[in-house]
Amino acid sequence: MLPKSTVAVAVLLVTSVPLLAQGKGIRLWNLTTATISSFQLSPTGKDNWGPNQTLNDRDKEVDHDERLRLTGIEPGRYDAKVGYHDARQCIVRDIEIKSSAIVTIEDKDLKDCTK
Repeated sequence: MLPKSTVAVAVLLVTSVPLLAQGKGIRLWNLTTATISSFQLSPTGKDNWGPNQTLNDRDKEVDHDERLRLTGIEPGRYDAKVGYHDARQCIVRDIEIKSSAIVTIEDKDLKDCTK
């Protein structure tokens, strides 16, 4: 028979391992010079835009140098539609998203901008 403390530690380890494996998830790091008000992803070349990920943020936008947890996204290659308060929208093409990774967006990545 194992001591109660050994059993307690084993139970704690078994229940916490799935949480540790999740890590911080996939995150966006806004390195553009402006606050992002909309961020949507689509499988590369499909123009099938998913939900606005900025709605996951407490203030519903992603400031310069702020990180945002992306939800409902699987690792793969995506295009991103990035929107700003001045109604400008830009596309970032062919982003590789890895599990529990940080995706950075910089001004130089923004293409096909419209206002």
